[in-house]
Amino acid sequence: MNAALLIDASYFIAAFLFIYGLKRMSSPLTARSGIVVAGAGMVLAVLASFLYTLDVSPAARPQLTTNLVLAVIALALGLGWAWRSGKKVAMTEMPQMVALYNGMGGGAAAAIAAIELIGYKTHGSVSLTLAVLGGVIGAVSLSGSLIAWAKLDGRINSTLRFSGLQAVNGSLLLLLLALGAYIVWHSGQVAMPVFAVFFALALLYGVMMTMPIGGADMPVVISLYNAFTGLAVGFEGYVLNNPALMIAGMVVGSAGSLLTLLMAKAMNRSVANVLFSNFGAADDEAQGEISGSQKPIDASDAGINMHYAGKVIIAPGYGLAVAQAQHKLYELVKLLQDAGVEVKFAIHPVAGRMPGHMNVLLAEAGVPYDIIYDMEDINDEFKEADVAIVIGANDTVNPAARTNKSSPIYGMPVLNVDLAKQVYVVKRGQGKGYSGVENALFYADNTQMVYGDAQKVMVAMIQAIKSLGGGH
Repeated sequence: MNAALLIDASYFIAAFLFIYGLKRMSSPLTARSGIVVAGAGMVLAVLASFLYTLDVSPAARPQLTTNLVLAVIALALGLGWAWRSGKKVAMTEMPQMVALYNGMGGGAAAAIAAIELIGYKTHGSVSLTLAVLGGVIGAVSLSGSLIAWAKLDGRINSTLRFSGLQAVNGSLLLLLLALGAYIVWHSGQVAMPVFAVFFALALLYGVMMTMPIGGADMPVVISLYNAFTGLAVGFEGYVLNNPALMIAGMVVGSAGSLLTLLMAKAMNRSVANVLFSNFGAADDEAQGEISGSQKPIDASDAGINMHYAGKVIIAPGYGLAVAQAQHKLYELVKLLQDAGVEVKFAIHPVAGRMPGHMNVLLAEAGVPYDIIYDMEDINDEFKEADVAIVIGANDTVNPAARTNKSSPIYGMPVLNVDLAKQVYVVKRGQGKGYSGVENALFYADNTQMVYGDAQKVMVAMIQAIKSLGGGH
């Protein structure tokens, strides 16, 4: 079998593994094996790329040796860093890691575009146009993802907003597109400073586009940059005539786009609204006054009350991940189930800092999938629940989204926890949510606040239930 045929066969198998792996990732039951399958496809695609060396002429072999050494060093560094960071990353830091990986993918696509353009290797207007677009999108994804990572990691705690910001960003984008068109018009035969300015503007635009966006919208932004990265990789795959890159890029781009749209829908907002509005920037007067007061309750008393309930629905949020309380929570759940209590979990599409964050967190603790429900499947059951307990969630359970037209989150689908007979909210303090919006649920007549670290609260509830002994 010659090298070309072996490469094509390897890419075909790799593409199948990508798609099949993604399909298995659609279910929590098969997600882990799906990741392994897709990873095997990527390993095969990387190994197949080395087969191109078999067709290199003898005159080019000195340069080939140098390139192979650099490629192996790069692979070793990348694998080592990814393995180490992946092993030690906490579940609370997973969104930051995803943002970094998005950025690295976009940066790789931009680097390929730069090599193709600067080396005048791109032939034909279509390939040249796609190389330019891939370079722009990849560079924007790189710098934008790094800003998103810094915001999620608490390294950047401010937003860049000033009058005329959108006009500045619009002008920057037009200038970037004009420069790209200039490169294509001149068949890529332009001076090095033109390429330098082109990529510098793309990186700057990624920063300027991401800095004004508030932290509450970072999950949507990360998903959008994931789609950008896939699109850029797909374009560069076409430029390189590499089917594996094209297919991988299309799969990632389409999946990222669908996820971005679904997340925006879950927040009842358009993607444009996420990118160009100031979510959570409204002041308290604009949001309206909230009547009532927050009513504290001791964790042990709340635990005892749940022990005698018939049905309990749990709404987890980012605070559960921060406290690493998922294992203690499941211990509490098993105690309640032993006492004859029906327990279910309700997952909002944007709970946590990224889609699926809570599902992965609960799976890590061994919570069975059959008691975990998506919002649309369980929302009607809250009115039948004796107790709804909110652990570290805020905006996703705010009833103002249904009732208060002056609220910035009005129209956003939320979990109907306020319809339960009794609501307990586990929260570290009296602060507002990630979006900066006050939560009307905390002041409702049927709500009591359990203040404290979620893990310590779970321990107190467990001890209180164990002290009762027996069942109902």
